[in-house]
Amino acid sequence: MTADAATNISARKIDFHAHAILPGYVDALKSLKIDAAAEEGFTLPKWNVESHLEFMNAAKTDFTVLSMATPHISDKSAAREINIEFAELCRRFPNKFGFVATLPLPHVEGSIEEFHFATEKLGALGVKVASNSDGVYLGDEKLDPIFAELNKSGALVIIHPSPARLLPREGVVTGKVMALFEYPADTTRAVLNMLANRTLEKFPRLKVVVPHCGSFLPYMKQRAGAMFQMLASMNLMEPVNFDAGIKKLFFDTAGDPMPEQFDMLLKIASLDQIIFGSDYPYVPAQVVLGRKKLFDAELSRRGLTEKIYVDNARTLLEV
Repeated sequence: MTADAATNISARKIDFHAHAILPGYVDALKSLKIDAAAEEGFTLPKWNVESHLEFMNAAKTDFTVLSMATPHISDKSAAREINIEFAELCRRFPNKFGFVATLPLPHVEGSIEEFHFATEKLGALGVKVASNSDGVYLGDEKLDPIFAELNKSGALVIIHPSPARLLPREGVVTGKVMALFEYPADTTRAVLNMLANRTLEKFPRLKVVVPHCGSFLPYMKQRAGAMFQMLASMNLMEPVNFDAGIKKLFFDTAGDPMPEQFDMLLKIASLDQIIFGSDYPYVPAQVVLGRKKLFDAELSRRGLTEKIYVDNARTLLEV
């Protein structure tokens, strides 16, 4: 991170999970013949910078780390144009926005090249990675050269869900609207794969953010921990310390943290691992503000406001 970037975000309330729907991304979807509504179950939300700034003001957040929306794009040329467009937006509002770069996963050389270009030339704060890219999941050894390169600089890596390749689309509601079940399911699938394949052990400097209050990981702690031990005893996988792996992660609060999900997350994570995320504009402003009011009241009651919004953010971004 550059000194200028550090100055822009120091001691401020930060939103780590928000998206900008920029023209370059919309154009890329059209040119690549990707139908967002068909893939995700809902159309792309409307977005403009003025509305986002109004939302930030209402939400009392000072700085937002933007990432590309979903569906994920794996085309190298499109990723470059999207990153340039994000950088231009952040240059216009340096005290309000930063961004994490889109990588054309699962392309190895293209992703490494784009990481260096985006962080060294465009000022990206890190990278956004899909839970799976064209069916290649985080944790797959095919992606190890990319993570090895990210590890050298201790990169911020923000995970965003991407639907699995093959889903039951007909006659089941979870196959129609991805945000209902497939988003947390695929995030969980990807993180379990990273843990099982020791990605976080091999690349310990990575700062990986899991979205949506940990997705299904709070439920999976006991089950996956036991299954990993059983599979290792049967020589079906290498021994893995599930709890130690979880301790290497950060978790954003995008979704609906109150009244239950925040405490569920605390079953697997410490307070030092939790950061704020709004999921704007996929979650409309008024919905976020209503949920945030409840969450902020609970944080205030527990004396955790500065910790979640400021202190943990500074640690994650090394301010």
